[in-house]
Amino acid sequence: MTNSITALDFTLIRPEMFLLAATCLVLIADLFITDRHRQLSYFASLLTLGVTAVLVAATPGEPHRVFHGMFVSDGVARLLKLVTCGTVAAVFLYSRDYLIKRGLFRGEYFVLALFACFGIFIMASAGSLLTMYLGIELLALSQYSLVAFDRDSPVAAESAMKYFVLGAIASGALLYGISIIYGVTGTFDLAELAMRVDVIAANKVGLLFGLAFLMAGIGFKFGAVPFHMWIPDVYHGAPTSVTLFLGAAPKLAYFALALRVLAEGLGNAVLAWQDMLVVLALLSIAVGNVVAVAQTNLKRMLAYSTISNVGFILLGILAGTPFGYRAALFYTIAYVIMALGSFAMIVLLSRKGFEADRIEDFRGLAQKHPWFAWMMLFLMVSTAGVPPFVGFFAKLYVIQAILSVGLTWLAIAAVLFSVVGAFYYLRIVKVMFFDAPTEEVTVNPGLGIRVLLSLNALGVLALGIFNSSLVETISKAFR
Repeated sequence: MTNSITALDFTLIRPEMFLLAATCLVLIADLFITDRHRQLSYFASLLTLGVTAVLVAATPGEPHRVFHGMFVSDGVARLLKLVTCGTVAAVFLYSRDYLIKRGLFRGEYFVLALFACFGIFIMASAGSLLTMYLGIELLALSQYSLVAFDRDSPVAAESAMKYFVLGAIASGALLYGISIIYGVTGTFDLAELAMRVDVIAANKVGLLFGLAFLMAGIGFKFGAVPFHMWIPDVYHGAPTSVTLFLGAAPKLAYFALALRVLAEGLGNAVLAWQDMLVVLALLSIAVGNVVAVAQTNLKRMLAYSTISNVGFILLGILAGTPFGYRAALFYTIAYVIMALGSFAMIVLLSRKGFEADRIEDFRGLAQKHPWFAWMMLFLMVSTAGVPPFVGFFAKLYVIQAILSVGLTWLAIAAVLFSVVGAFYYLRIVKVMFFDAPTEEVTVNPGLGIRVLLSLNALGVLALGIFNSSLVETISKAFR
């Protein structure tokens, strides 16, 4: 880290600069575009993500700390940003027909998603607690607005208000925790924080007090129990195109939050936060899987599925080892891919005036559209952790990580609750293949979305069979 800003600093932050400038340009241009030409905003947003991904890929993979340590450029940040660009682009492609049919095809949707993408970028490269907090708030404010995007829906407005109030409380707790950590250590810089925590006693009361508030904020952002109350209501109340975004892209940001703050900044105090994460992870896996069994609404079921899967991500992080962090990232990427396909199936079966968000809406799908019934089967059994799909290997690596640190009882509990979780995933399969349709099951979207969804579902199988390629990519990112 140098004492002055050099050309390298601007080279490494070039993707963020372009993304922000292009997003502002789309925002301004959309003001002068009529509804008839709204496709221009859509294509401009996709182009923005494409160019940003190219700029990220061109960024050097060697670790660098620039802008006085506030910004970190390394392999993990680059991988997270590339996956984020791909995820948000897939969300746009999936959502296009859905938004058009409901009169929601407006530039605000794309601009808010791009600003959320920018927030994820900031979190992925945060080298300071303050930089991280700025990224968190940019992402959070964009999400609040997206949930309330359908202004004519009172359910969406209510969900957004709940999300905003609870999110504000969580942000306050997170900021308070950051202020306490600063008071104890005297620094916001994560690299400097790691060294100072190593010097002071890890069980110092002030440090533990600050950690408690930090963990509350992190737990809320992840949606871990007992900070999960917002997830089912928000996923259910938001338009499905927004739920599609919320269920996928932000998980990458929150992995970056845990990795940068806990693993890098407070890694020397691992024993202090490990026990806290054990509670959050175990409760999330237990409550998420058990409560999901009772759900009849598919979006709410997938919301509780999200909670249980967040528990597995936290298991990898709480291991506190390099293998555990790699396993958590593998699980995060795998879950993002599976969640994209699962929510996209709801979008695929939805039509104007009808949301295919109930489990019974999938009844008899195999009789009418066998190909998409098989695609949904791939996604469900992968999320359940059935081999040879990627979800199985994601769970396997996480369990191996916690076994390597002697938490055998926690691994056994995770496996047992995964068996419980398999029930509600297989219930979807049973409804699709063995129940008679109560009404005509239609698949309306165009060829492009059908192809994308097919690639998405087949991808969970391909990544499972050839999981070593993703493992190697993640291992290189951590070097």
